[in-house]
Amino acid sequence: MKAIQFAETGGPDVLQLVDLPTPEPGPGQIRVRQTVAGVNFIDIYIRTGRYARTLPHVPGREGAGTVDAVGAGVSGLQIGDRVSYSDDATPGGYAEYVVIPAASAVVLPKDITFETACALTLQGLTAHYLATSSYPIESGDWVLIHAGAGGVGRLLIQLAKARGATVVATAGSPEKIALARSAGADHAIDYTQTDFAPEALRLAGGKNYAAVYDSVGNDTFDRSMSLVRPRGTLVLYGASSGAVPPMDPIRLMAGSIYLTRPTLSDFIRTPEELAMRSHQLFAAVENGQLDVRVGATYPLAQAAQAQIDLAARKTTGKVLLTIETGW
Repeated sequence: MKAIQFAETGGPDVLQLVDLPTPEPGPGQIRVRQTVAGVNFIDIYIRTGRYARTLPHVPGREGAGTVDAVGAGVSGLQIGDRVSYSDDATPGGYAEYVVIPAASAVVLPKDITFETACALTLQGLTAHYLATSSYPIESGDWVLIHAGAGGVGRLLIQLAKARGATVVATAGSPEKIALARSAGADHAIDYTQTDFAPEALRLAGGKNYAAVYDSVGNDTFDRSMSLVRPRGTLVLYGASSGAVPPMDPIRLMAGSIYLTRPTLSDFIRTPEELAMRSHQLFAAVENGQLDVRVGATYPLAQAAQAQIDLAARKTTGKVLLTIETGW
């Protein structure tokens, strides 16, 4: 099978299209013939060595396609089922075929496309747990969402609005401001033109926020914390601008602030929780309550360019690799 692999960490040029043996599912596993695979910032962190992995390594932790082999002991799934998955414990998504735990697979409703499913698998599930679990948004809350035009950001805006929040979003261009607004943001701040912190306070009438959702990290962390109300929550779930330096927890005393650095795997620890979150997202799409944006698609062989564009913030919404078979 064709796959993207790197044998050493470094820049995008380390990503190479290679031939690898087609994997076979073991007990409790399934093999998926992929139609699309997702591209995420974590793939870049792994490729550059920020997150260590055994080399050589096939990146990618999410995709969607059709089950074409089933291992021993698997029930509830069969060959021909349309599925999506997100599983950071079993990488290899940048490939024609991937073997995953059966418990990580979500069977797709007939009206959900592979592209929509993949866009919802990591980013949608992330937005869901951020809005419902990391900080359970309540009606009347004011929340600030960074990177509101991104894949998670646009979904999180929509989920926050559905829960009755007033949403202020940040984005980095007039086009991205328009995308955040199209997702339902009540206010949107172009951080390239305006310091978001004083503007966010002005928009909220001088009051601080119930929650700030920060996927940017180093460039925004201190100002994000300054905007959180007493006993409010700062949810740091990414670091697109770089890692946040170590901090003294005593800083959280300025309002008894809650700080969390969540990760998806802790919010889909059981098949039941994964199914609950996935089905709620699929239902919202089918009912027209959730708009899923696929911002860019690249052939598998152009995975390096996909990562370059994602890192440069040239994309909005979900970035996908399309995967052919029978090369």
